[in-house]
Amino acid sequence: MHRDELDVGEGTVRRLVKEQFPRWSGLEVHEVPAAGTVNAIFRVGDGLAARFPRRAHDVGQARAGLRAEAAAAHELAGASTVPTPQPVAIGEPGVGYPMPWSVQTWLPGRVATEEDPAGSIEFALDLARLIAGLRAADTRGRRFAGGGRGGHLPDHDAWMETCFEHSEGLLDVPPLRAMWAQLRTLPQVDVEVMCHGDLTPPNVLVRAGRLVGVLDGGGFAAADPALDLVGAWHLLDDLQREAFREALGCTEIQWRRGMAWALHESMGLVWYYAQTNPTMSRWGRRTVRRLSAAWVCHAFGSELGPNLA
Repeated sequence: MHRDELDVGEGTVRRLVKEQFPRWSGLEVHEVPAAGTVNAIFRVGDGLAARFPRRAHDVGQARAGLRAEAAAAHELAGASTVPTPQPVAIGEPGVGYPMPWSVQTWLPGRVATEEDPAGSIEFALDLARLIAGLRAADTRGRRFAGGGRGGHLPDHDAWMETCFEHSEGLLDVPPLRAMWAQLRTLPQVDVEVMCHGDLTPPNVLVRAGRLVGVLDGGGFAAADPALDLVGAWHLLDDLQREAFREALGCTEIQWRRGMAWALHESMGLVWYYAQTNPTMSRWGRRTVRRLSAAWVCHAFGSELGPNLA
């Protein structure tokens, strides 16, 4: 999926587990087919999952990042209304793989790319309860400090321009440019709260139309409360999205900022993964379609600016 992607297979994982964690050496190791783009996932026995970063970078920074992710995951577990994976261990580079890696608990359930919860009101309300619970967690004075989604919308103009240029022939770009041009001007009026930061289909576990778990909690941090609203656009159909919005009590500006973050994320998915990860690209397209339909249906564009200045 990436030009600089690392190659890691089951044989390498078995060897690293055996060498670094002998107590698990008798457990079976199987790669987990997944649409995720950051880590390759391997089951270790019935209760563990080993996560191997797909791209190489500075080893020291990577190790520090894994420790920070583990701390964030512990904090997320205390705020989440559904189970989340718990960090278990951090592995070191070894023969066949040059980076630190991590082990966490395995959660049952199917990711939303495999079991689509879009038509479930119950799931929509589960998702609203999750986000409300995360927002209630103590920020301990922390503010948004990242370079990704969750802060100042105009900071992402260059990335969006890259997306628009690469999406010619894949999407109807002019109206999407117009949408971003207005969404980017929305004021940042809400106090920052704790957010999961990536409520996307590969990170949500579903069973029988209910939310039963949330993955990838290493980004749990203070950010724009609208950031986690991307889940409504990635995961829900129209009626379910309205039930979610009502349950969470979003203001108009917050809701539209959520649209902005969802557009930012989905635009990148469509073109970047068009050939290398069709699943990611398809649900990116679906999110873009949902945003576009809502924009036209509710005439958001004609109301933005003067009424919200």
